[in-house]
Amino acid sequence: MSVEIKKVLNKRDLRQFVTFPETLYKNNPYYVPPLVFDQMDTLDQEKGAAQEFCKSALYLAYKDGKPVGRVAAIVNFKANEQWSHKEVRFGWFDFIDDREVSAALMEKVYEFGRSHGMDSVVGPLGFTDFDPEGQLIAGYDRLSTMALIYNYPYYIDHIEAMGFGKDTDWIEYKVYIPDQLSDRLVRISKIVQQRCNVHLRPLTRKIIRKEQYGMKVFHLINDCYKDLYNFTVLPDHMARKYLDFYLSILDLRYLSMVENDKGELVAFGITMPSIARALQKSRGRLLPFGWWHLMKSMFIKHEEGVEMLLVGVRPDYQNTGINSLLFTDLFSRFSKWGVKWAETNAVLEDNLKNQGQWKDFENECVKRRRSYIKKLEYPND
Repeated sequence: MSVEIKKVLNKRDLRQFVTFPETLYKNNPYYVPPLVFDQMDTLDQEKGAAQEFCKSALYLAYKDGKPVGRVAAIVNFKANEQWSHKEVRFGWFDFIDDREVSAALMEKVYEFGRSHGMDSVVGPLGFTDFDPEGQLIAGYDRLSTMALIYNYPYYIDHIEAMGFGKDTDWIEYKVYIPDQLSDRLVRISKIVQQRCNVHLRPLTRKIIRKEQYGMKVFHLINDCYKDLYNFTVLPDHMARKYLDFYLSILDLRYLSMVENDKGELVAFGITMPSIARALQKSRGRLLPFGWWHLMKSMFIKHEEGVEMLLVGVRPDYQNTGINSLLFTDLFSRFSKWGVKWAETNAVLEDNLKNQGQWKDFENECVKRRRSYIKKLEYPND
């Protein structure tokens, strides 16, 4: 039977779109499902935070009446303007090992891009950098993380057969936490505090509310990352939609904030206990008992690893060694709590400065992921 492609039009379709990977990755020990409610909100055509500056369409593929694939076609007008290009993005691209299925889904992305006058197709990318991005091309035998994409090795063959080539790569590190920090690192962190006149700022929920600390972090994220690959600088009112979710689930003990003598935030480290196993047990659902698995992993009985979600230093404080202050603060706590390792978020392969942060610790590169690009062809080309 041929492939049938249907556009997502209602909540029932959307839930099927969000939960399709459950079937595709059933019994795969490395796949980690995202939180279903968060995905539903992100992809909702009316509620999604990025819909203000994005146009999108979601498609499901069916064969013999069963769902066999999905894809999101996205035009981020803000990013296109910021980067002076005309790209249609594809994201949430999952499919069975059937070339007819993947090609039919991608054809819908092409159609969507042409309807908006785009010049090229790029992905996997989300609406913004707060969404998962990059197709996994190495590290299939490693447990995935909450924030990033897992996919089967056959995805590479499918996408390259369509004529896509590499746009950029990201890499991820596993950093091992020492039982005791080196005297050198501790000494450097003290020197940095004195030389740069900075200090650590412990946070409480009251401080976050009173000082709108989430906005401070968000402004610094924009400042630190604005020049990185396809980053979308978001306005304040958009930030609140993201921050309300993340700050509600983060354990503040896993954050490290550095301020200068003026009380300005100049560096941050945002980490959290790994909840990958809890997400697998809960299948990404809070009900009926998924919330217990998640709360247990986050606040009661932690796994032996943490996820390093975001690390940033204000541009004018970079190359000062201020990173050592963040890591001394976080890793000393991790060591006391019995944490064995920290897995970084995806780091651009040409961001050598970021990769150099881990030189003082035992580490290994555990995963690589890729964003692909292709010229969008029109019928009369």
